[in-house]
Amino acid sequence: MNLSDFDYDLPDSFIAQTPVEPRDSSRLLVLNRQTGDIEHRVFRDIVDYVQPGDVLVLNNTRVIPARLQAVKAATGGAVEILLLRQVDETRWYVLAGGRRVEVGTQLSFPGSAVTAEVIEKQEGSERVINFSQPVNDLLIELGETPLPPYIHTHLINPERYQTVYSRREGSAAAPTAGLHFTPELLLTLKDRGVQVAYCTLHVGLDTFQPVRVEQVEQHHMHSESAQLSSDDARIINETKLAGGRIIAVGTTSARTLETAGILSAGGNPSRPHDLPDVCPWRPVIAFAGDTNLFIYPGYRWRVVDAMITNFHLPKSTLLMMISAFAGRERILNAYEIAKREGYRFFSFGDAMFIF
Repeated sequence: MNLSDFDYDLPDSFIAQTPVEPRDSSRLLVLNRQTGDIEHRVFRDIVDYVQPGDVLVLNNTRVIPARLQAVKAATGGAVEILLLRQVDETRWYVLAGGRRVEVGTQLSFPGSAVTAEVIEKQEGSERVINFSQPVNDLLIELGETPLPPYIHTHLINPERYQTVYSRREGSAAAPTAGLHFTPELLLTLKDRGVQVAYCTLHVGLDTFQPVRVEQVEQHHMHSESAQLSSDDARIINETKLAGGRIIAVGTTSARTLETAGILSAGGNPSRPHDLPDVCPWRPVIAFAGDTNLFIYPGYRWRVVDAMITNFHLPKSTLLMMISAFAGRERILNAYEIAKREGYRFFSFGDAMFIF
């Protein structure tokens, strides 16, 4: 499978620079993955498509102020640090933007007594740094919200890049499909008999890194921290056994759920294709750990029945995932229709419901 198979043309004018208000007034493209039929609605109309007995699975991760401005102690050269994943109290995996950020480089942070040292060099601009002290409680002073690089407009209210149900801090980016929900919309869905379950996946490196190989199968996904509790696994299993649908809100929820399904089947998320093609559904299991599950066409879905998602970048792993769910041709056709209809793309853009 070639990377070019997942390319499409998108002029910059389609990239949403600011979120709409209220959250649930964004547009919703509804795609039937069996027939290819498409409808155009508003996001709050999701209540017409989610049925009593279904369960929405929400990623409750919360974005941390993960972008830090540093200077090299020796030269004063500027270095931008993007925190990706915490190793222990003081060590973090990061992206380091700047010239010659080598092992041993000492960093300081203007206006703070905190310092850091680069202790390991990874692929590309990835580094491991060791802070002079724990910084979790200092990030509100040291850092800023790391908006994606294609957003150039200043975000007045940082909470607008958080879901209304965000709880567990740790993400370098928001699970953007959830940005469309309001507390009132969630209450309306619950009143109609829709259940809600939560998972956690802290969004990390692959949100920011492009796919650099021509053969999709050769791409390596970086690990991200994920968790599904026993209570939420029970809700999901009871829903499935009762005939309800498992609706993943976002690709991050989908990866977490499918990881739980693979683990339940005795498989390894690093090698999902090792499991037999014919694999009956079995109850998902609770887990907490890293996942590097890479979903692309040919993947056999075990848990997710429907998905709410935004419109994704060309050649991205997220576009590959939804192509695996609904078919590459149907997804690319839906994207072309979305462009003709003036939908807004990417993090602050409009949504799709695929069922």
